[in-house]
Amino acid sequence: MQKRLRILTWHVHGNYLYNLTQVPHDFYLLTDDERSTHHSGRSGVLPWGPNVHEAHVNNVKNMDFDLIMFQSREAYEDEQHRVLSDEQRRLPRVYIEHDPPQGHPTDTLHWFQEPEGLLVQVTPFNALMWDAGVTPTVVVEHGVLPLSPERYRGEYEQGLVVVNNLDQRGRRLGADVYEQVRQRVPLTLVGMGAERMGGAGEVINHQLPATMAAHRFFFNPIRYTSLGLSIIEAMMVGMPIVGLATTELVTVIRNGENGFIDTRVDRLVDAMNRLLKDPAEAKRLGDAARETAVERFNIDRFVNDWLAALRTLTT
Repeated sequence: MQKRLRILTWHVHGNYLYNLTQVPHDFYLLTDDERSTHHSGRSGVLPWGPNVHEAHVNNVKNMDFDLIMFQSREAYEDEQHRVLSDEQRRLPRVYIEHDPPQGHPTDTLHWFQEPEGLLVQVTPFNALMWDAGVTPTVVVEHGVLPLSPERYRGEYEQGLVVVNNLDQRGRRLGADVYEQVRQRVPLTLVGMGAERMGGAGEVINHQLPATMAAHRFFFNPIRYTSLGLSIIEAMMVGMPIVGLATTELVTVIRNGENGFIDTRVDRLVDAMNRLLKDPAEAKRLGDAARETAVERFNIDRFVNDWLAALRTLTT
């Protein structure tokens, strides 16, 4: 039986962290007095379990851990040297990479170069694109524990877009694609800062499934990023997905079966308008999208994959 581990990590992506903490180990989230970026601990409205604890930066050197889990370059290259003890920096180390390379898409060497460590990629596409160098790599695909039992209704004749601060994130996140499409298709944009683009603003985590359930389809305008958790959460609700045929999404969505993907925006607009006119077809595609999500991104598979990955470092 695997030892229950004490894992030190950071609060980088809230919903991902919530799903990660379904793994039956103890997670300690680094915090500071300001609850600054990546130091917010058990924050927000997510239903954190009793295995999620906090570790203040002033006390962390005096605490016992079994493993350090990095989730950002700043934590790995800078903060660990300021807040961890020499002994803690010799513990087994994991780096979770949440994104594909932001520089050259194929020739970027990952900064986590540790032959005794483990680089965890969240999609096979990301693993394909990163140069891991000397670091062992494993893919642990997303797993989602739904925050509510909401199911698709699709009564709003609008598509839903979920992106935080889209106006500040430019072409990579598809701000221009969103602007093109919303001139031709009714869309609701939600997320932090959505009001700045005429959207509906931020929706609290556990209320988002209900918002998803009411809209006719989910539209992902992002050109180049990891497979967004919001896409999987929408699929779990039973929404049909429409998006750009890039990165990992091409292995998830099958045209005419559980949604539509294409690199031509005009074709995506046509698909969205068809779904607005045919709610029965939208429901059919959404049911299939849910089947895909339950099969591929269920929380039990995710937990078992993480248990196996951590076992390679701690046994």
